[in-house]
Amino acid sequence: MNAATICLLQRPNNASTKACLFVYCMESSSSGTTSSTIQTSSGSEENLMEQRKRKRMLSNRESARRSRMKKQKLLDDLTAQVNQLKKENNELVTSVSITTQHYLTVEAENSVLRAQVDELSHRLESLNDIIGFLENTNGVCPNPLTGPESDDFLVNQMNMNMFHMMNQPLMASSDALLY
Repeated sequence: MNAATICLLQRPNNASTKACLFVYCMESSSSGTTSSTIQTSSGSEENLMEQRKRKRMLSNRESARRSRMKKQKLLDDLTAQVNQLKKENNELVTSVSITTQHYLTVEAENSVLRAQVDELSHRLESLNDIIGFLENTNGVCPNPLTGPESDDFLVNQMNMNMFHMMNQPLMASSDALLY
């Protein structure tokens, strides 16, 4: 029987499919003997493959190192951005707090001023009523009582009331009028 078989042997420490040794087996039917020829790949091919393997490993290591460095730089940039945004946020919170305090102070002052305006308007209205009354009566108050004592009494009462009204201090507080 004539049969030709090519066997691919692998090196025991290498799991790759690179061939190091070729065995060509041929059976001869006439003599009944087997002849084999062993051919080894040249040492230069093996060296070339090892060099390519080392070069690929180094390239992969360098690529992984660059990738790690790029990731680290991105992480550092994001950390710096987070810190900057936290700083800006704190500044904005402080600014809003100061503005809110200022607003509340101005609002309290406005309430006091509104109360004072109301009080002064009321006083002005009262004074205008008195002036109108005095103009209508030509400065003389009608008195059912007769005699100089009664006139002096009424004039004194009017003067005292006017004196007290005009010399009263304006009193208003921030919580006097809350609208």
